[in-house]
Amino acid sequence: MRITGGTAKGHTLKGPGKEHRALRPTTDRVREAVFSILADLVVGANVLDLFAGTGSYGLEALSRGAGSVVFVDRDRKALEILAHNLLHCFPDAPARAFQLDLSRSSSLARLQAHLPANSSFDLVFLDPPYEKKLAERLLEMVEDSELISGNATILVEEKKNQLLPEKLNRLKLLDSRRYGETGIWLYTPLPPK
Repeated sequence: MRITGGTAKGHTLKGPGKEHRALRPTTDRVREAVFSILADLVVGANVLDLFAGTGSYGLEALSRGAGSVVFVDRDRKALEILAHNLLHCFPDAPARAFQLDLSRSSSLARLQAHLPANSSFDLVFLDPPYEKKLAERLLEMVEDSELISGNATILVEEKKNQLLPEKLNRLKLLDSRRYGETGIWLYTPLPPK
């Protein structure tokens, strides 16, 4: 596992060991494709990496010019690996990590309470464990939060055979792609009425 582009291109990332099979880092191929799609949306963006795991999405964003990244995961071991990767690639990065259980409905409100007032994110990565029915629920939680900017892009990664909605109350699907067993869905807020 490595950074695929930007200032830290080629840096190797520490992954989970055999004893920690619950972590499923996004493959280099999928991340490279995702960041090709996102292109200039990353530069200067405030990024929220939910279910961050080893931090590969957020670290890739930092390498490609993101302004800041907030990482969130519930697993202590994942956050330790993430901290190692962050120190290895970006020791002075504008980044913070939080240990939160994102399956709880209050988790994003708890996160918001720890952020500066009126914080919002331009780019959100949502990469829950596959086939646990968490993707759509978390997408709704993100939609209902005050964490996303009016022109945000929300990227959801799930197993390719999962069905995610084309539209929610305040979000619409922009694009979806398949890479092997991985599905990617891109959402953005609807314009205000």
